[in-house]
Amino acid sequence: HQIAKAVELARFDGLQVRNDPEGDESWIVAGYLSRATRHITVLAEFDASRGSAVYAAKNAVSYQRFTGGRFAWQIGVERDAQRRHQQGDFVDDADLDARVEEFVTVARNVITRTGYDFEGRFFQVLQGGFQGPLSGQKVPPVYLTGSSLEAYGISARLADVHVLDALPLQDIQQAIAALQTLAKQEGRSLQVGLRIDVLARETEEEAIFDATRHAAQAQLSVSSRAGLWDGLTTAHTGAKASLVGSFEQVQEQLASYADAGVTQFILGAVPSLEEAYRVGENILPALRARLGLQAQQAA
Repeated sequence: HQIAKAVELARFDGLQVRNDPEGDESWIVAGYLSRATRHITVLAEFDASRGSAVYAAKNAVSYQRFTGGRFAWQIGVERDAQRRHQQGDFVDDADLDARVEEFVTVARNVITRTGYDFEGRFFQVLQGGFQGPLSGQKVPPVYLTGSSLEAYGISARLADVHVLDALPLQDIQQAIAALQTLAKQEGRSLQVGLRIDVLARETEEEAIFDATRHAAQAQLSVSSRAGLWDGLTTAHTGAKASLVGSFEQVQEQLASYADAGVTQFILGAVPSLEEAYRVGENILPALRARLGLQAQQAA
């Protein structure tokens, strides 16, 4: 609750609620945070194995009604077969991405259509679609992830935003080019997000000192290249890498990603409460001015 308040005061656009198999249900947390805030979008991450796509869509339109359209989906894939089995999910590895595609297809169509029929490998609907107060609601923006060509293809066909893991700029440029080529072939536009953490301080020396101290306290063996530290906060936030440097350096690095085609950043830091204020005060305003943006573009 405190982090959500800090995020809103710091003028972020939204807040991501991670899918934690060992923690609270992300949708329940999303509902709690939506009531505690007035403006931010809550991006709930979950797995397509959670159940019926129609029931998920019904939950989504209810969220949209009660929050004024401030709800978004990030649909992930649990690649660890043992963990999937612990959660009662026995879909084969090779079918995980295909299930995501069917899930999004069914959910989007029952929100936007009536009399909708679908028969797939994982979901079936006969004369589906919402009526009454649930009809005519906004489809939650769909965020998808993945680094395979199959995942890229699904995003090109169905996603609003494809979220890439933190990588050096050149790798991100190549991924964006591949995604946009596929989206163009589908006659669609696709936004690209970047999931990356930040550790920014007044000076580069201070940032490196704090990053090194965090790694030592957590007994981590991390590698760094051009300000990008792999694995620094992954255990806490799930981000693959962090930008470490002065406020100006981190701002410029984020701007370089934006110039390459990243349109949304999912930022994280440890500890989240204090760092939300720090980033909101010292990075976001300068970054938006640098990019000529008026509206918020970060979560």
